[in-house]
Amino acid sequence: MEPVLSLKNVSKSYENHLAVNDVSFDVPKGSIFGLLGPNGAGKTSLIRIVTTITKADKGTVFLNGKALDHSHPSTIGYMPEERGLYKKMKVGEQLIYLARLKGLSKNDAKEAIDHWLEKFEIKDWWNKKIEELSKGMQQKIQFIATVMHKPSLLILDEPFSGLDPINTNLIKNEIDNIRDSGTSIIFSTHRMEQVEEICEHIVLINNGQNVLQGKVDDIKKDFKEHLFKIEYQGGIPVNVLEEYDIIERNDDYIIARLEDAKGSNYLLNKLISAGTHIQSYNEILPTLNEIFIKRVEANNN
Repeated sequence: MEPVLSLKNVSKSYENHLAVNDVSFDVPKGSIFGLLGPNGAGKTSLIRIVTTITKADKGTVFLNGKALDHSHPSTIGYMPEERGLYKKMKVGEQLIYLARLKGLSKNDAKEAIDHWLEKFEIKDWWNKKIEELSKGMQQKIQFIATVMHKPSLLILDEPFSGLDPINTNLIKNEIDNIRDSGTSIIFSTHRMEQVEEICEHIVLINNGQNVLQGKVDDIKKDFKEHLFKIEYQGGIPVNVLEEYDIIERNDDYIIARLEDAKGSNYLLNKLISAGTHIQSYNEILPTLNEIFIKRVEANNN
């Protein structure tokens, strides 16, 4: 399937700083795609290129198979980390204004806005000024402004910042619904646990370069260290573990390094034969946060 977004050898410099250095990656259609990297890595520069705020010095960006041009911003929804609402404007008039900028007629804009205000149970906010709203409430309005024109590509930069757990789950559910309706989503955040929960594919940018990309599950498997945690009751005979590399041992669990699945099955059978009461037996896969730190540190050395 043709990707919704494709970057080919994209580079961008600001004076003497190379912000993006020959970056290439594809965003699969209908996916939630994580754009990751430490501060100053080049993520924002890439987003600005994709949204046509700036132009790449080299390389090409394709959206839905066509080279990026001035018509594409109307099919993109971008929610920046630095929120861009006008504090003195009322919610309704601001959303109408932003919808018209994306090409919606006044009637279509009003219909789309009513739909989202009703969905979020905030129809009575229409005449409230933005400055009268809490940070979390403003976040909801910013989200509506980003999605109300039904973009084919949605870019969300730290979308849960300032939200309480209830509203975080509300926005997460809507992100899933939007993806299920066919919109592709780029999700940029520093919160690796959110990436693991939400994203199917990722790209990791560091020092302006692509240092890691792929499916989240595949990446975690590639970085695994063959560690297995075995929880038990009643103890384990000492001689059962003599031939194994035991990383950690407690009264009710051990963590062992085993070379492959065959080795893990052999140990499990050996423990059961020795009469050990096994409660759980799991492979320990690295978190994305651990992988993130490892790759960034390796790239910086």
